[in-house]
Amino acid sequence: MDEMNNENVEFAGISVGDQVTGKVVKIEEKQVLVDIGYKVDGIVPISELSSLHIEKTSDVVAEGDELILKVKKVEDDEVILSKRAVDADKAWDDLQEKYENGTIFDAEINDVVKGGLVVDVGLRGFIPASLVETYYVEDFGDYKGKTISLKVVELDREQNRVILSHRAIVEADEASKKQEVIQSIDEGQTIEGKVQRITNFGAFVDVGGIDGLVHISQLSHQHVEKASDVVEEGQVIKVKVLSIDRDNERISLSLKETQPGPWDTIEDSVQAGDILEGTVRRLVNFGAFVEVLPGVEGLVHISQISNEHIGTPQEVLQVGQKVSAKVLEVNQNEKRMSLSIKEIEDDQNQAQLKQYEKEEDYSGFQLGDMIGNKLDKYK
Repeated sequence: MDEMNNENVEFAGISVGDQVTGKVVKIEEKQVLVDIGYKVDGIVPISELSSLHIEKTSDVVAEGDELILKVKKVEDDEVILSKRAVDADKAWDDLQEKYENGTIFDAEINDVVKGGLVVDVGLRGFIPASLVETYYVEDFGDYKGKTISLKVVELDREQNRVILSHRAIVEADEASKKQEVIQSIDEGQTIEGKVQRITNFGAFVDVGGIDGLVHISQLSHQHVEKASDVVEEGQVIKVKVLSIDRDNERISLSLKETQPGPWDTIEDSVQAGDILEGTVRRLVNFGAFVEVLPGVEGLVHISQISNEHIGTPQEVLQVGQKVSAKVLEVNQNEKRMSLSIKEIEDDQNQAQLKQYEKEEDYSGFQLGDMIGNKLDKYK
């Protein structure tokens, strides 16, 4: 006789649908016997002990436990009771309140099944794999028995559907932290961060819960071909905040602004009169810009390119050409350096002339000595 046929069955004050309190008097393999003050002990089948699948009744109850139960069936010599039904009724009300209020609660993972995780929330709650973490989890085996925070994201009592999410809590927490961070930093501030991702246009750096972009042009004072040539994932670096877009949660950062520029100590390493090797980077109508150190370019004015008269620098030089240049002037504050290619040629000519004169003088003395020795013979 099923529940439908027993809706009006009433015996000694016990009716189908009633809640009763009973004490566990015997635990059997597939059922539990409960004293409810009736002429026969009530029976709680193993399937009615929990909303979850259980292997042994002793996993759920012990002798002497007091249980609140719902009457499922009443006959002369048998009363079928359910703990699961009472738990479910209470759980639905509790979950509905949690769902409406967005309440966060903790629950233990009871089982790992295909597609997600199962928890006991008074009834069977399901956490789809996609709602467990913000990242991909390959194996959920370690989650069984673990307690995690959850919130209800879908509830359908008619279909007995309870969908829970841990990911929603993590995402909300991350969003809150992002706002805290983005409100706490200012343009011009130097902060520490960890390189999260490297792309072909720069590197994303985590500065405390939110990623800022170091554009490839802001990685170094020198020209950078690939961001990976300067930084690597997981590296902790200091960066300067260039700009903040709080509405769109975008932060522009600079690594090179935290490092000494190539001009900052130029006067310590380069002096007027030094001869430097460099590469022609740009040709303009008034001269040529030559890179003599990484990130340091000096100007060779058109009048300092050649001893011969030229109309344009292109007549003598080309971009990419290696040249030697003499430093005429260095101005660290204005980041300016004047160079001369012509003066190297002049210096070389002067050196050759002096060497020639020295050799001439030497040859003259030798000739005099020789003539003097010969004259001595006639004295």
